[in-house]
Amino acid sequence: MTSSEIFSIITFVYGAAAILYMVAWVFKKPLPGTLATATLAAAALGNLAGILLRWVESHQMGIGRPPLTNLYESLIFFALTIAVIYLFVEFKYKIRILGAIAGPMPFLAMAYASLPKVNTAIQPLIPALKSNWLIAHVMTCFIGYAAFTIAFGISIMFLVKSSGDAPSSGAQPLRMAGRIPAFDILDDLTHQMVTFGFLFLSIGIITGAVWANQAWGRYWGWDPKETWSLVTWLIYATLLHARLMRGWRGKNIAVLSCVGFVAMLFTYFGVNLLPGLHSYQ
Repeated sequence: MTSSEIFSIITFVYGAAAILYMVAWVFKKPLPGTLATATLAAAALGNLAGILLRWVESHQMGIGRPPLTNLYESLIFFALTIAVIYLFVEFKYKIRILGAIAGPMPFLAMAYASLPKVNTAIQPLIPALKSNWLIAHVMTCFIGYAAFTIAFGISIMFLVKSSGDAPSSGAQPLRMAGRIPAFDILDDLTHQMVTFGFLFLSIGIITGAVWANQAWGRYWGWDPKETWSLVTWLIYATLLHARLMRGWRGKNIAVLSCVGFVAMLFTYFGVNLLPGLHSYQ
């Protein structure tokens, strides 16, 4: 079995986990939730196994590079980091309902990676990019992206609960919104995930600058990817500053988290449409 075949199977396993999480939320039953957690954990293990196998395959082809260098491989790793970080949050806080939002994210990443337009070939790196900084830079950036994705999911739940709990003309609060954890818990989790993601994005930008100096002889060149990474960093820096120094809480933080997530998505996907040295193909 090849790594591509493993990833194809894992895509459906992630999809099954997402469905089970949503069933657990809608029907408020413990069994689907337990199965969802087990299924997501199995998918993450399979995802990791596929990444390691792809690395072995690259060595067998005489290339021998880490599988983190194109759009396909980045999406595969992105799915894994989202799943692992979410499982940690679920284990630590015992809040399985968050999986209804976070659970579909790895599936969507894997599903996008399976589209015909995404190149799945294992290709050698150009000499300028052969560096030990590659793993440090890419992994830290995507750990940060994954944390921001979880924060986005939590923020969406906050906004849904806020909408469901808002008084309206005789309407009852949405039943599903009433099952979402308390505002304080969601707000605290959003802050923790953003802080965690901000730390790793900062490390990713720093390691990227060092790598760029080795590869191209400059630390910063205002490439579209570099520019939008800075924009994303500034948005999340503003969120943390507003919370710590201005005392922002609740809806304002949730909205700013969503804005940061949109900027992150453009940093990841949007800049591929622009000419630059960082475009994922």
